[in-house]
Amino acid sequence: MNTKCTRLLAALCGIISFTAQAADRKPNFIFVIADDHRWDAMGSVQKEHGDKARYPWFETPSMDRLAAEGVRFRNAFITHSICSPGRAGFLSGQYTHVNGIMDNDTSFPENTVTHASLLRDAGYKTAYFGKWHMGDQKERPGFQHYASFINQGIYQNCPFSINGTVTPTTGWVDDVSTDFAIDWIKQNGSKPFSMVLGFKSPHNKRGGDNLPERLRSLYDGKTTKKTPNCDSIAVYMKPLLEAGKSLEVAYATNAVHLDYLRHIKGIDENLGRLLDALDQLKLAEDTVVVYTSDNGFYLGEHGLGDKRALYEEGLRIPFIIRYPRHFPKGKLVDAMIINQDLAPTFLDLAGLPANPGMHGVSFKPLALGNKPAAWRTSFLAYYRKELGDTPTCRGIRTENAKLIVYKNKPEWTEVYDLKNDPYELNSLPADGPLAKQLAIELEKQMKAVGFEQ
Repeated sequence: MNTKCTRLLAALCGIISFTAQAADRKPNFIFVIADDHRWDAMGSVQKEHGDKARYPWFETPSMDRLAAEGVRFRNAFITHSICSPGRAGFLSGQYTHVNGIMDNDTSFPENTVTHASLLRDAGYKTAYFGKWHMGDQKERPGFQHYASFINQGIYQNCPFSINGTVTPTTGWVDDVSTDFAIDWIKQNGSKPFSMVLGFKSPHNKRGGDNLPERLRSLYDGKTTKKTPNCDSIAVYMKPLLEAGKSLEVAYATNAVHLDYLRHIKGIDENLGRLLDALDQLKLAEDTVVVYTSDNGFYLGEHGLGDKRALYEEGLRIPFIIRYPRHFPKGKLVDAMIINQDLAPTFLDLAGLPANPGMHGVSFKPLALGNKPAAWRTSFLAYYRKELGDTPTCRGIRTENAKLIVYKNKPEWTEVYDLKNDPYELNSLPADGPLAKQLAIELEKQMKAVGFEQ
């Protein structure tokens, strides 16, 4: 064989070898989770809304960049819309009545199987940074390293527990969490890793002192718009109003809205720092990055603040995933996903078997543009009263409709045709055909996950 042919053969073998190595390479995982970030508080979503945009001037260049370089799910939901239950569902892939986290005060069971524990056992390095929020829990089950604060922490100069040692920090808490995360990646990025970065923002957003100095006057003079359901009242609030209870009107004020968006701007900046670090370390191509939130949030819709009820603004969350080596760029997916889908998706992408105890399903096919014929057309959501005015309730959400049932209050039953009534203004008859159809589906989904209420 002549020299030219030998060189050509060697080059071809090198390409084949490199391709095989790339195919076998385990991806890294970075899961970024905000607190109370509603689904529409992103620049790309506001642009989609056009004239109906509530804050059309709002920009999130880093989230938009992540979406442009990856896949954005436009119908992503939390099944139990409060902080700890939402987070527990992401970790365990289970509904909260099974994993045990039905409120914000319960510690996450250390023996629970999670995507972190399974990836750790498969040889991944695992780490957790920032907000955990499972009561006053000090441990971070499944994670080998952590720099995290206890319970809610504080926005400025927050003490962090670094592998059990309480350590003072200086600065805005979400900046500090991101610093810890980037430093860890620099030290550990040579081997497969799975990392969570939990932002405190935009939780408890009122007051300029909760913001870094650079953001406190941002958006001064801007205004946000009301949506039609800002003039409606949640069904369970009407009796309370008659008894003299006041609405959470503060959440409907422009000042609160601007502080809320300033917080999201701050975490968008930190997301950008994280993405830039991956580029600089040449890790972006093989790192799965997910951005989402532990629940939605009301800004005056139905007379509400907070999140606990089962209306759209509380259940819907932003959700973006980027995996440059395998996923397309700029793809939009309208199929419904839920927080329980994250854990099985990470396992799937890592080449690990699905865990039989998980209720979620890998959405890898959706991200690749292949919707399975049996993909979900509905999901169960619920809330057990533990704080505030929201009563215990359960519901079913389909692609175009919703049923909400309140415990021991059949007269409060709500039925919505979301296709024609996206703001949930006109509840249909509780004994009508749509309600009966949804009730059957609700019972089916409750039975599938062993839920009783």
